[in-house]
Amino acid sequence: MPGRRRLIPLALALAVDMFGSGLFLPVSLLYFTHVAGLPLATVGVLLSVAAIGSLPVPLLVGQVVHRFRPVDRVILAQVVQGAAFAAYGWAHTPAAVLAVAMLAAIGQRLFWSSFFSVVAGLAEPGEDRARTDRRYALTGMIQMASMGAGTLLGGLVVAYGWDQPVMWFNAASFLVSAVLLTLVPRHRTAVPAGAAVGGYRAMLRDRPYLLLIAVNTIFALCSVFIGVALPVYLIEALPAPDWLVGPLLAANTVLLASGQALAVRLVRPLSRPRGLALAGVLWVVWALLFAAAVKVPGAALVPYLMVGLIFFAAADLIHAPLSNALSAAAAPPAQRDRYLAVYQYCFAFASILAPAFFTLLYARGPAVPWLALAAVTVVATAVVHLLDAPLTARETADQNLQTR
Repeated sequence: MPGRRRLIPLALALAVDMFGSGLFLPVSLLYFTHVAGLPLATVGVLLSVAAIGSLPVPLLVGQVVHRFRPVDRVILAQVVQGAAFAAYGWAHTPAAVLAVAMLAAIGQRLFWSSFFSVVAGLAEPGEDRARTDRRYALTGMIQMASMGAGTLLGGLVVAYGWDQPVMWFNAASFLVSAVLLTLVPRHRTAVPAGAAVGGYRAMLRDRPYLLLIAVNTIFALCSVFIGVALPVYLIEALPAPDWLVGPLLAANTVLLASGQALAVRLVRPLSRPRGLALAGVLWVVWALLFAAAVKVPGAALVPYLMVGLIFFAAADLIHAPLSNALSAAAAPPAQRDRYLAVYQYCFAFASILAPAFFTLLYARGPAVPWLALAAVTVVATAVVHLLDAPLTARETADQNLQTR
């Protein structure tokens, strides 16, 4: 089956999933306050506990990667999430909310711990880097476009109070996605002859890959930081109109949904680690520009923030496809599924860290979180630049194995 046709069912499944999730996102906290009558603070704590409780999932996935195909794990994840959201309608006590939220969090963690193994498994023997990067860029664009469309429509849901119908729609979207995933090729990718097999002990000795995970945790923190920090920063610290938050985040979503393929083409002359280093430099510039926004006159603030946002979007456009492609290429072929499952901790840790990182530093001054983010990103950029030689060598060796 040609590569493009093999990607169609996966793309459709991802689009349906992300649209339903985006539609539910604006009411994710409000649902339990409106339907179950629970206090907002209680709901927030319960959802946080559920997210933390799902953290062992990637490690467990890594233990069973050789027993179950990646696409089968993704289908299971969609069924689990669909069942969780279908059960939301019966959750009216803190214990019930925690149970269904935990089930949903486990399903989501299982999905992201397995999804990029499916994407990597669609590669054909001897496939060149450009085609691989385009596939990762396409999945990223579908994810952002579908999530953005769903979130935009979700704003109407909040306005009209359609919480219950949207919850059912989201549950159905996971199940439709699971059905579409049954059309994705299910064959196992052959392990190249001579490839080393090992467990977590071997991974813990793999210092370049562990450093890649650490670096990408910082870069993922940059990626999620804008959604956490921007609303508070604009409304409380800057002389900006409150309505500016929505357009800025919407503009960022449009850029991310439409520009990844172009970004991949522009950075193709660079190795993947150097491309990630470029993304790090752009994020440092963005963070410094936003830190300095407190000194910008009100009349110039809107265009100034838009310029800063362009640096953020450019960094994210480069980082999203290259980081996922590099994580797959740098993993030993026989352990790729295990490595990719653990790699997803980058995004889990970043999502958990971002709120505390921002709020604790914001108390010391509105510019402090941005300056601190720039500082740690400088370190991450330097480290990924140093990883260029060992990680690029791994990519080359992997390509040579595939073409034998």
